[in-house]
This record gives sequence, structure tokens and C-alpha cells, in this order.
Amino acid sequence: MNNKTLSMVAYITLIGWLIAYLKGKDKADDLLKYHLKQSLGLAIVSILLSMVLNVIAHIVPGLSFLGLLGWLIVILWIMGIINAANMAKKPVPLIGRMFEHRFTFI
Repeated sequence: MNNKTLSMVAYITLIGWLIAYLKGKDKADDLLKYHLKQSLGLAIVSILLSMVLNVIAHIVPGLSFLGLLGWLIVILWIMGIINAANMAKKPVPLIGRMFEHRFTFI
């Protein structure tokens, strides 16, 4: 797989991220590293948001409609895949800037 394909695969769950990281770590260019950072940050935010929303829904069942915020994460994931497909180093909207200079192990 080339780096463009690996950049797109990185957004497909944590398993996809692991595949992209392990297959591309020796031949990674700036594009792949950028999208690995963005997708890992998005996965972390997704997990944290899910945990917070589950706690809120258990405490106040009337607020369970907040689970619809999960669709926002799906939209951000799709936008990340589109950016990777276009070979653009654009951050994922809303949260992408936070992860541009994090995860130095990548």
C-alpha cells in the first residue's frame, strides 16, 4: 500500500490506524504522519466523548438525545478520509489543530 492509501485507512477504526502505522512506519512521509496524528486524536476524542455521554445518559436519562453528537464524530472521520484522499494536510474541523503537534512517537 502506498502512503495515500495508508492515510485513508488510518481513519477506519483503531484497527485501521494500527495497520497504517505498522505498515507505514518505515516509509512514512509527512502526509501519512499527519493523518496518523489526526486520526489518533479523533479516536481519542471519540472514546472520551462516548464515555462522557454514557455517564450523562445514565445519570439523566432525559438527556440521552445527546448521543446524536456521535454523528458529529462520524462526519469528522469522513472529512479526514476525504482530506487524506485529496492528499491535503488539512486538520479535521473543530479538533484537528489540537493534534497537529502531538504524538511525537509517530
